[in-house]
Parts: sequence; C-alpha cells; structure tokens
Amino acid sequence: MRLITKDDLINLFLVGVSAVLPENLMRENLRIFGPFIKVSRFRFRGGAHILGAGKASVRMANEALRILRDRVLGGVVIGVRGGPEGIPGPVRFFYGSHPLPSRDNLEATDELLRYLSSLGPEDRFLFLLSGGASALMEKPIPPITLEDLRRTTEMLLKSGMDITQINAVRKHLSAVKGGRLAKITRARGYVLVLSDVVGDDLSSIGSGPFFPDPTTYEDVERLLKEHGLWDALPESVRLVVKRGVAGEIEETLKSMPKRIRHIIVGNNRTALLAVKDAARSLGLRVRVMTDLIKGEAREVAKVLHALARHVGVHREPFPPPVLMLFGGETTVSVRGEGKGGRNQELALAFLKEMREDLRILLLSAGTDGIDGPTDAAGAVVSEEDRRRALEMGLDIDAFLRENDSYNFHRMLGTHVRTGPTGTNVADMILLYVEGKR
Repeated sequence: MRLITKDDLINLFLVGVSAVLPENLMRENLRIFGPFIKVSRFRFRGGAHILGAGKASVRMANEALRILRDRVLGGVVIGVRGGPEGIPGPVRFFYGSHPLPSRDNLEATDELLRYLSSLGPEDRFLFLLSGGASALMEKPIPPITLEDLRRTTEMLLKSGMDITQINAVRKHLSAVKGGRLAKITRARGYVLVLSDVVGDDLSSIGSGPFFPDPTTYEDVERLLKEHGLWDALPESVRLVVKRGVAGEIEETLKSMPKRIRHIIVGNNRTALLAVKDAARSLGLRVRVMTDLIKGEAREVAKVLHALARHVGVHREPFPPPVLMLFGGETTVSVRGEGKGGRNQELALAFLKEMREDLRILLLSAGTDGIDGPTDAAGAVVSEEDRRRALEMGLDIDAFLRENDSYNFHRMLGTHVRTGPTGTNVADMILLYVEGKR
C-alpha cells in the first residue's frame, strides 16, 4: 500500500462534502411522477409552494425549481448573504446574515410568515431546511429587540453550550422556532432536512420550526444560570424567559401535527459513508467509528489521540494501517483573545499530544467550509508538524490558552481551505494510523 498523505485526506474529505451537496440530495428525493410530485416515499397531486431557510436553502430551491418546473406555485426562501443567487421565477429569494441575525433577516422572515399563513388546507408546501436557519429565519418575541437578540446570540456562541442547548434557548426567544411555524399554517407540508446537528435531532435542526420541542422555559432559565449567562443577559431576554416560566407566553409546540412530514435528505453519516467507499477504492482499511462526536474540542482531541496510539501500539481493535472516520460537532469555551474554530482547535490540541514514534495523520474540518469566524474549513496535522512547530518556536500551549488556533495553523501551513461549500452536515474527522515508524 502506498503512503497516505495529507492531500489524500483532503481529497477524501471533499468526496464526503460532494455527497451532501444540495443539488445531489434534491435529485435523489424529489421528482415528477405522472400527475404526482414524489417527495422521498410520499406523493401528492398538483403543485407545490417552495419555502425554506438555511445556508443550503437557495441551492436546494434552485434544484427543486429545475425538477418541478411549472408545478411550483410560488414561495419564499431565505438564504445567506453572499451565497448563491436564486433562479428568477415564482419563488422570491431573500438574503440575510449568519451567525448573527440582522434587520434583513427579520424582514425576510416577515415575508415568509405572511406567505405561509396565507396557505389553506388544500395547499401543499415543501420547506427546505438546512443549517443556518436558526439565524436566517428570526422574529424575536417582544420586547426583545434585534440588538438584544444579537448580543444574546454572541453570548450563547461563546458559552461552551452545544448546538442543542443553544437552540433550546433560541426557540424560547423566537416566534418562529420550536414548532411555532406549524401553528400558523393550515396547509400540508413536507420539510426536507439537510441535517447539521449531531444525531439528527429534528427539534434542534434550524431550531425545529415545524417540529415539537421537548424543552421548556424552565429548562432555558436553568441552562442560562448554569452557564453563568443569566445576570449578563439583556433585561428584555430575562423578561421573556420569566414570562414564559409564569405561563404568560405560550410554550413551543409539544405534539406533531399529522399534516406535517419531516424527511432527512442528507446528514453526516451520508458524507462519512461516501468517504468510506472512496477510501476503500484506494485500498485502505477503513472504519466508520461514529457520527455522534460531541464535547469540548481539546478534550475530544485527547481521546482521539489515545485511540490512535492504542491502535498503533497494540494493533487493536484492528491492525494498522487504518483510516478511522468520525463525525459530529465539538464546542470551544472561548477564554482567550485569539482567532480560531472548533476544528482548528481540535487539530491543535491533537498535535500537542503527538509523538514521533508513530505515523499518524488527522484532518478535522467543517463540511460547510467555514470553521468559526475564519476563512478555513479546519486543519490537517501529522507528527512531523509538531517537530516543525518546535523548530519554529511556536508554543502550542500558548496558542491554546488564547484560543488562537487559526494563527498557529496559518504560520505552520496546516489549514484545510475549501471556501464555502454550500452545504453543512457538521464536521468530519479523518484519523489515519499507519503504525510504528
């Protein structure tokens, strides 16, 4: 078997990304079948209204327009500013900001709400939901202002909460999340979901606009206090939570309407299985380990390194050389003033643990091509990079203290750069263990 390189890992990562591109997923799940529109295993007669929100929603909508043609009756889709443009036609496209909501997001959401609420029980709609919808589709519950919401969102993103916890809070501050959209329409709908959430929790993806929410205002109050955020939150946010706890604000949706169906068209496992097939074609021994990785990035890195060493030294539970695949989404508790993202921090923390007696390569990257507030998707490292870092005088501990993984990888040349991919199914980690040097 030939020596596996960093470029091989990057190319395999790109295979996984390609497998979950919106166009490919829509072609697999949407088609015309005589007088019917077929959506996965469901079908209905006539036409459909196209609605949606998320980073991938415009590309999903464009492909739906190509497939359904004159069966599209109209619609409203909210995409990310600077992303792809929607095809001119019966669907109106709006563009907002991410990860923090803007005035454009609120105005676009008002348009979507007006359209959705105008549909009757005889209408059918497709709602195209993907990562980023939590920010792009937003209508704060009064008296929360846009500025209060932005400030709260920033605090949540830096809190160390995982995405499920963050979305639990978001849902209870919003008039459109936590199943609230299902309450404002009488139409029948099919929600096509490109999942960016570990475990594909439909109540969390895009903050579950049509899906029942198991959390309550009491849960939100406890979460905010446990993470030390409560006293620093804007007064309007605390007021809404208090009113919710007191029963003065209606809770999120608690039971699933039969007229709404959810269909997961793509997820992290879809990407991992594509990588697995491509790796096997290179003659590699490959194992999909899990798509449920969660936790603090630097702690996950320690566990992954311990596993890699165990495989390399003890040759179990399978002998090297082997490529192990992981998916999920870690978190970073930001304490420093540096620049980075969860994948870059995971790779940096992994590099700190590496030794030169084993040949190990690790790639950790976001399938959306954007890791935190940076222009990198993630990073790829080997044991040789640790030696180079020492020779260059780069103090890994200092960069970790400052959460400055971006600048470390920039100086070392270990970034993975893809540019925005137009899709998002969380992160992939490719861990290659060749064995003893």
